[in-house]
Amino acid sequence: MANIGLDFWLTQWNWEPSILIGTVLIVGLYLYAIGPLRRRYYPDEQVKTGQTVSFLLGMLFIFLALVSPLDELGDSYLFSAHMVQHLVLTIVGPPLLVIGTPAWFLKPIVRNKVAFRIAKALTYPAVAFVLYNADFWLWHAPPLYNATLENQNIHILEHLTFIAFGILNWWPIFSPSKDLPRLSIGGQVLYLFLSGMPSVLLGAGLTFSPPLYAPYIAAPRVWGISAATDQQLGGLIMWVPVSIAYIVIMSILFIRWMQQQEAKQLAQEAEEYEQQDAKDGAGTTPSSSML
Repeated sequence: MANIGLDFWLTQWNWEPSILIGTVLIVGLYLYAIGPLRRRYYPDEQVKTGQTVSFLLGMLFIFLALVSPLDELGDSYLFSAHMVQHLVLTIVGPPLLVIGTPAWFLKPIVRNKVAFRIAKALTYPAVAFVLYNADFWLWHAPPLYNATLENQNIHILEHLTFIAFGILNWWPIFSPSKDLPRLSIGGQVLYLFLSGMPSVLLGAGLTFSPPLYAPYIAAPRVWGISAATDQQLGGLIMWVPVSIAYIVIMSILFIRWMQQQEAKQLAQEAEEYEQQDAKDGAGTTPSSSML
């Protein structure tokens, strides 16, 4: 039985140099781009505070998921803790990064024909959907999953693909660029509905399967949670929170769609009234002139 107490949460922080250097580089480049670089090359572009906050929040969530004791808890003890980390790296951090990306960031890519074609192909909804879900399923296959816990380089690769393909997965929903556009609201709702299904199916499969991952079967038990219960919890974490997140976003999009439809209807009715008033006015003019 492992003793996971206050001492664990205070001391088991993962100060891996690659994480620290990567985070500082990305945040530093982002701040340089929206500051000196923007003033020099894009002086007419504005920096929205909400976008900056969103990007930095996304980086903070990803950083904490990788360096906090959650990482050690998931790597050495609990599959369910590892699933929490994976969800942060796929459905929390990446959409915040996309929301926080100004459209003018992408102008150099758009201007380069080769880069633009590659970006357009990767952000095409069907391609983004397949890449993200295939990657997520692949890394949870027991042989590969076990390998990530035994080899740090493979583990780093897994996390990088989660973040990269996570960004692609959320691009059709939150894209800031008209050249690499997001879907229509109806398309976004359908995309989210379909995109959530593979994770739900994987979570359900893990919930109702016997323990699959050897490192967790052999791991010291934490808080009296058996390997079978741990995997069931992990499956439920992948299943229920993902479903809730997608349902909340779809509900917001549906409300926006309804508001747009109502606004269009009101505008159409106002235009019809104006046309009718114009016709009525034109009809009474001859009578007035005869008098």
